[in-house]
Order: sequence, then structure tokens, then C-alpha cells
Amino acid sequence: MDSKKIKDKALSLTKQVINKETIAYGIAGGLTTLVNFLSYEGLYRLGFSNLTANAMAWIVAVTFAYIVNKVSVFQSKSTTGKEEMIKIVKFYGARLVTLGIEQMGLYIFVENLGIYRWLVKASLSIVVIILNYLFSKLYIFRKK
Repeated sequence: MDSKKIKDKALSLTKQVINKETIAYGIAGGLTTLVNFLSYEGLYRLGFSNLTANAMAWIVAVTFAYIVNKVSVFQSKSTTGKEEMIKIVKFYGARLVTLGIEQMGLYIFVENLGIYRWLVKASLSIVVIILNYLFSKLYIFRKK
């Protein structure tokens, strides 16, 4: 394969990975993570346990994320209330999967191994953001 074909292939792949949608999702994901982290820390400081604060912060962040992803990232429109309800159920259901991953990680690494909670939470958030994007793109807000 000559260098021009390699460059063209690399450019094509870059355009598939870095585009308006993925940039918008990165911003939305960053804002959602901020909402999650601030809620988590506030609840933790109010005396809730690590895992309880995380679960409660998840509710706040996922509600925020649904609105931002639907409107700003995937620009998804529903024609009926039933269609919208299906999207909401799929969204929260998929997010429950990544909440389970995050809760398990916090339990293992913070509660059992004593690793600093913010190091664990920040590391897990990277995995969660990637998985949430894939769920949203391929399962929840996919174009018909």
C-alpha cells in the first residue's frame, strides 16, 4: 500500500472517530461527569456512604445526561409518547449496566483495597463514558 492510500485511510478513520457528534458527546460527557462528581462529593460530605452517595449522584447525572444527549448530541426526536418512553427506559437501563460496573469498582478498590476514592472514581469514569457513548450511539438513539 502506498503512502497516499495510507494517509487517505488514516484521514477517513479520523473523520469517523472525531466528528461533530463525538465532540458534542465529549462535551456532554464532561458536563455529566462534573454533575456526577459534584453531586457525589456533596452527598458524601453530607454523611452518605461512598456507594450510597455514588448511586444517588448517578440518578442526578443520568437525568441530566438524558436531556443533553437527546437534544444536543444525537438530536433525537420522538413522534409519540411511547417512543420517548422506550428511549428513556433504554437509556436508564444501559446506564444501570455502567452504574453496576462503577459500583463494583468502587466496592473492590475503595471499600476493600483502600485505594483513594477519587482516583478510582476518575479512572472508572473514563470506562463509563466510553461504554455510555457506545450504548447511546448503537442502542438508544440510533438513526432508523
